[in-house]
Amino acid sequence: MRFSSDIQDLVSRREKGKSLEAPFYNAPEILRLDVEAIFNQHWIFVAVEPELPEPGDCITVEVGRASILLLRGDDMEIRAFHNVCRHRGAKLIDERATTIGNIVCRYHGWTYNEDGDLILAEHMGAGFDKSCHGLKAVHIRSIAGLIFICLADEAPKDIDEMARVMTPYIAPHDIANCKVAFTSDLIEEGNWKLTMENNRECYHCEANHPQLTVPLSEFGFGFSPDEMDERRSEDVKKYTNAVENDHKRWESCGLPSAEEDHLSDVTGFRTMRLPLMWEGESQTLDTKVASKKLLGKFTDPKLGGLSFWTHPNSWHHFMSDHIVTFSVLPLSADRTLVRTTWLVHKDAIEGEDYNLDNLTQVWKMTNQQDADLVRLAQLGSEQPSYEPGPYSSFTEPHVEAFCDWYIARMKQHLAKDKSGAATK
Repeated sequence: MRFSSDIQDLVSRREKGKSLEAPFYNAPEILRLDVEAIFNQHWIFVAVEPELPEPGDCITVEVGRASILLLRGDDMEIRAFHNVCRHRGAKLIDERATTIGNIVCRYHGWTYNEDGDLILAEHMGAGFDKSCHGLKAVHIRSIAGLIFICLADEAPKDIDEMARVMTPYIAPHDIANCKVAFTSDLIEEGNWKLTMENNRECYHCEANHPQLTVPLSEFGFGFSPDEMDERRSEDVKKYTNAVENDHKRWESCGLPSAEEDHLSDVTGFRTMRLPLMWEGESQTLDTKVASKKLLGKFTDPKLGGLSFWTHPNSWHHFMSDHIVTFSVLPLSADRTLVRTTWLVHKDAIEGEDYNLDNLTQVWKMTNQQDADLVRLAQLGSEQPSYEPGPYSSFTEPHVEAFCDWYIARMKQHLAKDKSGAATK
């Protein structure tokens, strides 16, 4: 798809260290480009393996206009296909989650096996070659239980580096032996980039997240050292000492904890294990574990919170007792789906080992608070007086890293688009 010279100019003139110009947040044409250049070309986080615990379990994910089905086979491998019958294009699986044998199109009964091969197509004649009409496969990769897909013909190869770095961080939390305790779908009234920008900083946390800032310190996401009063300077000192001491303890137990920053990579990501406040056990209001059944082989509940951020659409928090994952998918220029999933040990019993309200309360409230802020940011971007404003180099460097990554990917895609058009 060719995009206008106006969009080319917008991308090329983006000023580093400032928010994006208004059309990036509210122009339908740029949303179409975002889907084509970002969500159709890069690895995006869509699910966790416990959503498909048994053979035959199937879920669907909508990415732009594309519907993708994920299916766990009898060999326990998870495969991904475009959710479109190769006969006349009917959508194969219409539910968000289901359990199936073979993949059967309800329209005319064309049937596919777990490898996507067409195995039954009645009334097509003796000369019909079923082998030419299998489902279109989608690249899929599980990193220690987190499922990423890529819709491009050739997927970025540097996901291997993300897997190499992140597997030792995530694996001890043993996603394979977790179950889904709860899933929440929240529609934010804002552009997907505003959702991601909001997540990439905690500048707004103290004033807007009274629940989240009980277990999580805002100082874990940056601060200006020359603007601290005596109380906050003391809080910063306590926090930095906690980082140093806790990292030593966790590393000695075989838990990688140090910051890894790869936000400029094509498959960009960052991770760090952060200390938790007060009781220091979990992201709950009393900061104690939400589930008595700890994950993996953990025996110590005080393991902080491992945070993992990925471009373009996810963030994750791993504690000793539970995991929270977040997937961001654009619905329109000013509407975004935020899907949050809480995982606990597969043997944990609700009402006995954990209380669902206690487990989900902090992030349910935080998500809604963030949605309210994103809505205000969206409304502001639509005002005639809006212009890009400066990021704080102390508290918003990761917002800048996200926008810088986004613009770099757009430039790369538009250059290919332009060169491809020139050769036609």
